[in-house]
Amino acid sequence: MSAFEAELPEALSGERLDRIVAMLCDLPRSVAGDLVDAGEVRVDGQVRTRRADRIAEGQRLSLVVPAAEAALTVEPDPTVEVVVVHEDPHVVVVDKPAGLVVHPGAGNPTGTLVHGLLARYPEIADVGEPFRPGIVHRLDRDTSGLLVVARTPQAHAGLVDALRDRRVTRRYRTLVWDHVHEPRGRVDAPIGRSTKDPTKMAVVVGGREARTSYEVVRRYDEPVPVTELVCHLDTGRTHQIRVHLQAIDHPVVGDPRYGGARQSLPVPRQFLHAEHLAFRHPVTERPVEADSALPADLRTVLDRLH
Repeated sequence: MSAFEAELPEALSGERLDRIVAMLCDLPRSVAGDLVDAGEVRVDGQVRTRRADRIAEGQRLSLVVPAAEAALTVEPDPTVEVVVVHEDPHVVVVDKPAGLVVHPGAGNPTGTLVHGLLARYPEIADVGEPFRPGIVHRLDRDTSGLLVVARTPQAHAGLVDALRDRRVTRRYRTLVWDHVHEPRGRVDAPIGRSTKDPTKMAVVVGGREARTSYEVVRRYDEPVPVTELVCHLDTGRTHQIRVHLQAIDHPVVGDPRYGGARQSLPVPRQFLHAEHLAFRHPVTERPVEADSALPADLRTVLDRLH
């Protein structure tokens, strides 16, 4: 990633925001539009999330430009293991292990989940965007658990709409620092690019709406006070659970980027697992549900707590 900032030249005055971003940053129009949608683009310091906004000469544009992802060539790689928990002609649900990147990008040109999916389901090459075929939502590298992948354009369009309309149930298991005293709660706070560190997300004024609900499963006292939670995503912003839990002073245990890595409780990775996924099939409309047990590395952490 690299930071970009410039005043809009006269030649582009009155153009749409997504077209301006595409032209100035040498990005595909679709990628530029995604950046606007995600709240990554600021005009005169204010986040803009409407692709069709018209920008005037002299207004100042700023954003973090991603790697040239669209230029990546993604080749099938049968050595990447893909754990499938549901499969039909239109969709696949996979159980992603921690440490596996979902799709290629800066620093991860090979060995991603997408490379393994292409080896097993070559038809997804023409589904969705070229550098992330079939992908409709993502998990962080060190987050394990369930992910739905589209095998056909029809399924891709249906799943994108379902996610946008919040018709996909996603439940996560996590461990956070200190005791969460209320049995359940909800964090309703907008998320956008951090003004202090453009590689991180944060709760910011003018960010995109984001809501995370949580319920306490168990509180532990020894060797340190921590709380096991289940979290439900009402929206799906980048790093949403991690950012929201840090914002209420209960960062995810083992998360170095958002204040959760502490020597008092060594853990192998951030304690975050996508354990349940449910949606109506985008073609047949039948219910699809999948569950994933807590992986052994995180189960070992819980076994040390009292």
